[in-house]
Amino acid sequence: MTEKQYIRYRKLKASLNSLCFYMCRLFPVKRNLVSVCTFEGKGGFGCNPKYLVQEMHEQNPDYEFVWFVNDMSKEFPDYIKKVPNTLWSRAYWLTRSKVWIDNYRKPYGTVKRKGQYYLNVNHYTIGIKCTGLWRGSGFSKMAYLVSKNDSDMIDGLVIDSKWCEDVSPKGLVYDGDYVKTGAPRCDILFGNRLEIKKAFRTKHDLPENAKIVMYAPTFREGAKDGKRFVFSEVWTIDFERLLDSLTKKFGGDWYLCVRVHPQLAPTFEDYHNPALEGRIINESQADDMYEILAAMDAYITDYSSACFEAGFTWMPVFLYADDVQKYANDRGQLMWNLVEDDRHAIGNNKDITPAFDLKMPFPLSHNNDELEEDILAFDETSYSKNLDEMYNQMGLVFNGDASKKIASMLLKLD
Repeated sequence: MTEKQYIRYRKLKASLNSLCFYMCRLFPVKRNLVSVCTFEGKGGFGCNPKYLVQEMHEQNPDYEFVWFVNDMSKEFPDYIKKVPNTLWSRAYWLTRSKVWIDNYRKPYGTVKRKGQYYLNVNHYTIGIKCTGLWRGSGFSKMAYLVSKNDSDMIDGLVIDSKWCEDVSPKGLVYDGDYVKTGAPRCDILFGNRLEIKKAFRTKHDLPENAKIVMYAPTFREGAKDGKRFVFSEVWTIDFERLLDSLTKKFGGDWYLCVRVHPQLAPTFEDYHNPALEGRIINESQADDMYEILAAMDAYITDYSSACFEAGFTWMPVFLYADDVQKYANDRGQLMWNLVEDDRHAIGNNKDITPAFDLKMPFPLSHNNDELEEDILAFDETSYSKNLDEMYNQMGLVFNGDASKKIASMLLKLD
């Protein structure tokens, strides 16, 4: 099937799917009903929608919530009704809901009716990898059509900075209104995290004073013959050496918390090292990463936008990426000059964000030698200063009350 034929097929399918939404307009909109979805139904009770829905329920328990899931075994609080993420289920519940909340894109063919409010709480804000039109030829015509169809329905996009305002028109194919409150999922990262840390250590039978580093490589996805799939990478990071380096630098007993894509969890489970017995925690299947991140003492990733959010806590953040050139080529380009600049002085890509002159506070290591070097050379004073400068220049909004502000706004809708 050629690209033109595939697009024609998808348009026809979307038109047929949209008929289901029009048919469901026989039912009236219910003013206190909210429909929620995460990661196209693959997610559960997590990410930005979790914290926003919790706050809405707390502010007004009379509100009703339905949550679309592909896996009906997912667990939710009793005030949330989980429903299958199927065409007719979406058509019925979305058409009846006053408010839609989603952290991804609605399926092509979804139709919103007059008087409904669609809040998109995107699953990333400040990032490293390019999305949307910033990817150039890597962004297919079909992906553009899906993105544009969804963006045209959005009434408000949640962002956390001037940076997001500048990159979203092309990155998310969006030119509508913004809700600049910060991301609800980051509220849990604000302020004192001692109780969260204690609860995590109790859950995993760790000493109360245990130090934990999270390793969370970015989500990788490819496509073949129009079908998307998640692919793995070779684990080149030396976890034993990593924990030894953290112990040398910061003291204490260090443990490793791994967060890979759920579909890749079996790949990591094949990793065995007798020297690290009892020191590795696999949280790849957990629905909410941020409740876990809030319990951490350090964070390591390759290209995940969560590095900037981990920085909100002032915990040490390190980048470990042994395939920078290849990854940049695959993405078309990156938001930061990871390939061109010195690994300790990485600036923003001026072709994308010309209004900014930034320096990334996180060092980039390409191998285990460099990672150990970066950990041992970590300086808290300069790190904090660099974080402050970057976030201030970006116009970051972050004070731990995003969920409250957005919930209040949604509950006041006419």
